[in-house]
Amino acid sequence: MFSKKTVMIVGVILLIAVNIIILSVTSTRYPSFGPGRIAIALTAPFQTAVVGTARFFSDIWQRYFMLVGVARENEKLEHALRRSREENHRLEEVALSNQRLRQLLEFQQKTARRVVAAEVIGKDPSPWFKTIIIDKGLEDGLTKSLPVVVPEGVVGQVIELAGNYSKVLLVIDQNSAVDALVQRTRARGIVAGAIDSGFLFKYVLRKHDVQVGDAVVTSGLDGVFPKGLRVGEVSGVVKRTAGIFQEVTVMPYADFETLEEVLVILNPPTHPQTEVP
Repeated sequence: MFSKKTVMIVGVILLIAVNIIILSVTSTRYPSFGPGRIAIALTAPFQTAVVGTARFFSDIWQRYFMLVGVARENEKLEHALRRSREENHRLEEVALSNQRLRQLLEFQQKTARRVVAAEVIGKDPSPWFKTIIIDKGLEDGLTKSLPVVVPEGVVGQVIELAGNYSKVLLVIDQNSAVDALVQRTRARGIVAGAIDSGFLFKYVLRKHDVQVGDAVVTSGLDGVFPKGLRVGEVSGVVKRTAGIFQEVTVMPYADFETLEEVLVILNPPTHPQTEVP
């Protein structure tokens, strides 16, 4: 037995065939009367439905191709936009790098000492040790205890060396100590690293005038850092009723979280300098 779907398809085909035959026979002989007119009346709704359906699917087909074209165009535009954004980010990074290098160059021109520019290529992940790795070493003329700086201030000193790499102990490490003085009053002390990445300004006598906002610079008396390099700014002063020293905290000028390029001073003082009154 035939299925209902097959019967319907055969019926539609037969109806279309009969409609075509009747129209072809009667259209020329009986334009206004007879069975042709009745056939037209019977088949016109069906023809309208068939034509409407055909147009509907034709529109859908055309819109499909149109949407496919629009989707492809959108994909191309999105790809071009991503490339433009990547290029903008790259150019912005180059601009920032050039700005940092320009500052390093200006600092290098101002100092009377020979320096080597180096890039920071690694940081110690341990919270107990604050060190960085730079891409300059023995082959670049570096030796142990050379001071490392940036235009903003002191960074640290070289503690280990290899052919093309060096490890630098940051001045914010608790094992670091820098002989320094208050620029305004010349009050001396030792700047040591603290747990919170700042400095403790130790052994500053209570009788000396130290105020929040004072600049702290290297004294040059430790034989490592040249005199007059920026260290940080006094952020807190506590003078207790007992004891001969006051408690001074210092915030560093250099941003140790964003170090990317540094300068290594090649000819620091080889012996402690004498403070000039």
